[in-house]
Amino acid sequence: MNQSKPANNNRLNDLAIGAALFLLTAAFVLWQNTRVAVLWDLSYLLDTSWRIALGQVPYREFPLVHPPLTFLIQALLMRVFGRHYLIQILYAALSGGAGSVLCWRILHRILGQESPHVRWNAFLLVAPLILLGIYSIYPHPIYDCDCALAILFAIVLLQRFAASQTLTAAVAAGVAVVLPVFFKQNMGLPFLMVVIAGLLLLWTLNLRSLERRQLNRPLIRLLGTIAVTGMTAVLLLHFTVGLGNYLHWTIQFAAQRRLPGLADMLAIYRQPSLLWSLPALAAGLLLLVSKWGKNLWAQILASLLLAAPFLAVVSFLFMNDDADERADSLLALWPHLLIVAALLPLFELRKGVSLPRLLPFFVLAAIHGTFMSQQLWGSTYAIWPLLMLLVAQMLAMIPQSHAKLAPALALLASVTLLVSGGSYAVSLERLNYLHIPVDEPMTRATLPALQGMASRGPSIANFEELTAFVTRQIPADEGLLLLPGEDPFYFATGRTPQFPVLLFDPATDPYSPAALLAEARRRGIRWVIVKTQLQSTDNPLPQPAEVMELVDKEFRLCQKLAGYDVYQRR
Repeated sequence: MNQSKPANNNRLNDLAIGAALFLLTAAFVLWQNTRVAVLWDLSYLLDTSWRIALGQVPYREFPLVHPPLTFLIQALLMRVFGRHYLIQILYAALSGGAGSVLCWRILHRILGQESPHVRWNAFLLVAPLILLGIYSIYPHPIYDCDCALAILFAIVLLQRFAASQTLTAAVAAGVAVVLPVFFKQNMGLPFLMVVIAGLLLLWTLNLRSLERRQLNRPLIRLLGTIAVTGMTAVLLLHFTVGLGNYLHWTIQFAAQRRLPGLADMLAIYRQPSLLWSLPALAAGLLLLVSKWGKNLWAQILASLLLAAPFLAVVSFLFMNDDADERADSLLALWPHLLIVAALLPLFELRKGVSLPRLLPFFVLAAIHGTFMSQQLWGSTYAIWPLLMLLVAQMLAMIPQSHAKLAPALALLASVTLLVSGGSYAVSLERLNYLHIPVDEPMTRATLPALQGMASRGPSIANFEELTAFVTRQIPADEGLLLLPGEDPFYFATGRTPQFPVLLFDPATDPYSPAALLAEARRRGIRWVIVKTQLQSTDNPLPQPAEVMELVDKEFRLCQKLAGYDVYQRR
């Protein structure tokens, strides 16, 4: 009984911590949604999901450069609950809370269940995710965040498989590692490929040892499940949307428009801060393993050297008022930690290759795949939980002789990310591609479908004026073309899209200006609505001058609204 009491207390403590993490993260996501609405990304997600809910088939009937799962989930929610933006807000909040809880459970296993500081260290590392969780920075439903959640779920199941190696664990993990590919290809595909490579490496190494050959049976089950799940997905795509169509839009076209060159991929590792942070790290590690490593002064100095990058971020926060420079200072932690997270696990593999020791490489693959998106290595908004997994892995490698360093470094990392990361999230710095006038009052949507949407500036009010005009003046069966498509028009109005592309930017628009107008003519589009006051800081429409020149030849301006020009075919 004396032994069961601590176990019960630990379970109650874990339940309380998990519930608190879930609720606090979800509450922060809900609060973020009361402050901003990113119309550009929302229009793509909501309008695409709405047309799928209406029965239109992506890849076959209209282009879609992203995998389908996020859109299918939102389409299902629309079919079940109707067009209510509050459902999308709630979805993001619940998913954000789930991401923090999953990360916390993964941290427990990484840090070691028997470690005396495991709960304290895990709590410290996961606490910043309340402010930096998968949906805390960008608070609306989107494929990047959903993919990050799917990767966390897959890692949880891989850890369970490594611990039990049962058939059930193999099947669950095998299915889970394939799912991220169908949320976001540039994140999920590298993750899947490196997982498969790691499992094959383990299988090969086991063949060389008579004692370990029996361990290959669970690996074969896991690899077999991955293969079956992948083939099932391929067959589903083939018989629903056409495999050729899917590969063309999500691989060929997406790579043509988004895949960066090698120099851009390596840009993350050209950060000036690495010139001092890496030598400081090396000096700290060398001091710990030197003959002076057991001395108190050496441990204090080594700790300061290892902590220097985090201390620099916090110091810069109080020394500089510029939000852009603060964000750059925080993001500069990424290349430093990624290099360390790659080198230390390689060193750890000397003790033997195992699935838990390969985990950092799975995470690194997903992170670097994310940085390929739109050539923005600083686009970390959905993957801070993955970084915390790498930090935990590094802390777990601290030798027992210096075990007291782990809680101290965990505390420092937690404070740094709570303070600097909190500033980054609250300031909406990641959303600096929007024009958010801080001196203007908050505008809240009144349209029934958009209840809960809020943002500063005139964008929401202007959009609602447009929808009122369209309802009065344009019959529901007449085709519309909205340029550049920044607003969730079809979700808000319930109209049926009659043009293949709804969002016009270089990543989603396959048309030249002439082809765009020719397709509009072929489909009988009678109205063109041009947004003149964008929420985005730049007009994403490719070749806007050429497009408008052709629009003026075939359409006449019939109405000027606050933020929109409405054209009717001549």
